[in-house]
Amino acid sequence: MRDRFTLDQLRGFVAVAEERHFGRAADRLNMTQPPLSRQIQRLERTLDVELLHRASRTVQLTPAGDAFLADARRMLGLADAAPLTARSAARGTAGALRIGFTAVSALTVLGTWIKAVKLNMPEVELTLTEMVSRDQVEALRTDRLHVGLARGVPASDLISARRVHVESLILACPRHHPLAGLRRPPSLAEIGRHDVVGYAPIAARYLYELVVTCFREAGVEPRYVQHVDQVHSLLALVNAGLGVGIVPRSASRLRLPNLAFTEIDALRPDLVETHCLWRTGHGNPALDALLAVPETHAVTLDGPLPPA
Repeated sequence: MRDRFTLDQLRGFVAVAEERHFGRAADRLNMTQPPLSRQIQRLERTLDVELLHRASRTVQLTPAGDAFLADARRMLGLADAAPLTARSAARGTAGALRIGFTAVSALTVLGTWIKAVKLNMPEVELTLTEMVSRDQVEALRTDRLHVGLARGVPASDLISARRVHVESLILACPRHHPLAGLRRPPSLAEIGRHDVVGYAPIAARYLYELVVTCFREAGVEPRYVQHVDQVHSLLALVNAGLGVGIVPRSASRLRLPNLAFTEIDALRPDLVETHCLWRTGHGNPALDALLAVPETHAVTLDGPLPPA
């Protein structure tokens, strides 16, 4: 079996190729010329090609040597960078993070996280995937995600959770709808007298249960005309005039031409929660580094509604 070349042989070859002189290359490498010549000879025997034309005063690259020079530089660059990459990965400043997010969390927490990663962990490779909350939990369990931004998922022995965002529920209605012209927050009783677009009980379980509970506690039985899986789908139907809908406050950032948003009377301002989720005992230093960034600890609250 043919011997494999070494990094020292590659460094010797690159030095000679760049200096075009064995003596200058040896000085550059802090060695004498004879062992450098032997390194190049062994490299040529290993590759079974002639890399250099040797003359009394100068050295020229053969076509094979010229082609090999780019690869030799690349291999040396990778070898020199590998220890730093390993140390960075161990500290969590390099590596990979697979983040799952819901559609609405992309409007709130996700942007802050992306900025935090770019600032504090610029060598970490991000893969972002939109998923509903229940799919994120399964992806975390099967190691397809490192961390998720989801709603209504309690911590367990397998999944750790941290609250990162809270907000209120507001009303979305067509711009010229009677509830949009009240000049005051409508009550749930008033909302329940109109057609309501709601959430699917399985695909959008968290928001479905939240809205149903609000109406139930107010003694209101709304007239649902449609159930959807996603907040942006609900807004599209409201924009089309199908009815009104109750959405997280951050959804007001999604502007459609026939949409108006208003507060709802007598609702708590912190009903809707977003948690970051990760698998307990995950073993990913990059995730540990992300969770240690101050921005990922802050619990944020959405600001005022945009002007109509």
